[in-house]
Amino acid sequence: MAENKNQHLDRPEDFEQLSAEEQQEILQKYDPESNTRDLKGVMLKVVFFGLLAFSLFQLYTAIFGQFTAYLQRSIHLGFALSLIFLLFPAIKKAKGEKRNKIPWYDYVLSGLSIVVGAYWPIMYDELVFRIGNVTTPDLIVGVLAIVLTLEATRRAVGLPITIISSVFLFYAFFGRIFPGFLGHRGQDLDNIVQLMFFTSDGILGTPIGVSATFIFVFLLFGAFLVKTGLGQYFNDLAVAFAGHLIGGPAKVAIFSSALQGTISGSSVANVVTSGSYTIPMMKKMGYKKEFAGGVEAAASTGGQIMPPIMGAAAFLMVEFIGGGIEYWDIAKAAAIPALLYFTGIWIMTHFEAKRVGLKGLPKEEIPNRKEILKKIYLLAPIFGIIVFLLMGIPTMQAALYGILLTIIVSWFDKNTRLNFKDMIEALVDGARTALAVAAATAAAGIIVGVVVKTGLGLSLANGLVSASGGSILLTLFFTMIAAIVLGMGSPTTANYVITSTIAAPAIITLLMLDMPDGASVPLVIALSAHLFVFYFGIIADITPPVALAAFAAAGVSGGDPIKTGITSAKLAIAAFIIPYMFVLSPELLMIDTTVPQLIWVLFTALSGMIAIGAGMIGFWYTKMSWIERILAVIAGLLLIYPEGISDIVGLVMFAALFAFQFLRRNKDNPINTATA
Repeated sequence: MAENKNQHLDRPEDFEQLSAEEQQEILQKYDPESNTRDLKGVMLKVVFFGLLAFSLFQLYTAIFGQFTAYLQRSIHLGFALSLIFLLFPAIKKAKGEKRNKIPWYDYVLSGLSIVVGAYWPIMYDELVFRIGNVTTPDLIVGVLAIVLTLEATRRAVGLPITIISSVFLFYAFFGRIFPGFLGHRGQDLDNIVQLMFFTSDGILGTPIGVSATFIFVFLLFGAFLVKTGLGQYFNDLAVAFAGHLIGGPAKVAIFSSALQGTISGSSVANVVTSGSYTIPMMKKMGYKKEFAGGVEAAASTGGQIMPPIMGAAAFLMVEFIGGGIEYWDIAKAAAIPALLYFTGIWIMTHFEAKRVGLKGLPKEEIPNRKEILKKIYLLAPIFGIIVFLLMGIPTMQAALYGILLTIIVSWFDKNTRLNFKDMIEALVDGARTALAVAAATAAAGIIVGVVVKTGLGLSLANGLVSASGGSILLTLFFTMIAAIVLGMGSPTTANYVITSTIAAPAIITLLMLDMPDGASVPLVIALSAHLFVFYFGIIADITPPVALAAFAAAGVSGGDPIKTGITSAKLAIAAFIIPYMFVLSPELLMIDTTVPQLIWVLFTALSGMIAIGAGMIGFWYTKMSWIERILAVIAGLLLIYPEGISDIVGLVMFAALFAFQFLRRNKDNPINTATA
């Protein structure tokens, strides 16, 4: 875990924060990316300098120009695989000497990974000359690349994506045995190996191409930000401005996790790092363990949909959507849905705090705002990235400028100042974070390759549309289920690749039915479809039974994992609604819309979320009866559904419920009803 240079500011106590060791233990249990060996001695130095070399290679190509696609991607893959086999044990629960030492077979696997990574650079001219013809050495190296990628992914990322990738390989080989629209003629070993390692549609395809360029540099940017102590500063800033509100600790968790999401690439890591501070604070103020964990899990998961980083998936989205779309278009489109997501959680925690009578933190436990604001310059690199992108500066160059700006800003204060040692450690930390991303995108490339070769994406899309009878709501529902199932246990980047390849074409196919044959897919349709599956893939992290973020939060809170998962899913109800909203009402994506339209959609959406939040919690100004709760949820759904008559009916119901609750508040609810 990266060192935190920023100390608590004017805070009398630490709310029983988890120690670094306790945080690491939880991370290793629920986050495969953190389950690394405790190396010592010579091998610790070898891995350290290997990670440093990885970062220096990526920085060199980012600054002076990338190699050709095959060279850049294969070297990136070779670095990642060889280091994964040295860092990640084969058995997750390995302890003692088994965890500290590298067994002989991992040295062999690491060496073979170097061979795989070096094959394209060494044989480049010959491979390009005889492209399409696979020799025996090619076949051996290609098979090794597939096997090593799957095993490295299992260790660094987890079983779900490894199993999915393996199933797709099985499907590619044995297509003849599949019934109906799933059937195809099947591929032999030569064709599979050629597809997977000697074309740009497999392991060395677009996903790892994005990992080897944009994602890596932005991960370095995040590592440099963490070194300045920005993570703790987010907590301090959240307490200073939200701690005094009704249910303050829960709102601190939401505020802090939304900010953490701008630099974090993992829901689980966000939960543990931010939650080790916010969850004990919530428990101390009277929140139940499951509710405290649920708030943190829901908020941390939302960090993956928070611009500008969005768990690094935004960079993949640029490549997958194509059509001239730019990174800034995606970040802008995701802004309002992210705002609505966090607003929904905020509303529900507010009503829950009012229901049980929880107030804000005592004044003496709120850090001095003036002291906090003195370090507001730490946020300059994040705002700088946004400004650079708005100026039209290329994405990778903007990330490099962001790193440089982070170093400059850190020198404003001796407590945040980055010295040479800090910068070297940031390079190593960034490369360590990139290992799992590289493995995940390589495995995702296997899935993409099979889908492209077999036409499975179109077949599944037609199957989903047929099963829904052409109904847009049913198609969206079936796609939602598919995205949640496919996203379970997968990191953000792989999650998006899988869901966008398999599930998104169904939405695009249906929305294109009324357009002429051969027409290009409009940007608004492509973007809404891709964001739809991305959101539901992310929500898998808090959707039982495989809710890794919720389980990690339960590990911090001591609550029941399943109950925490149910609570987090309930709090994140907005995430189950918002994607439907922006598919049916693209104004929310700020594409081809006017300001009045946008204001009206936002007003009705926020009103709808207030009503749904009150109905879900069972409290508004006072306790709600079951009839009121049902009517509130109905009113909220009518307001959210983008249609004139439903908005009017919803507003009438909303106003009636609001008036009824407001008039009853003094009689039934003696608790302070001030709004947050």
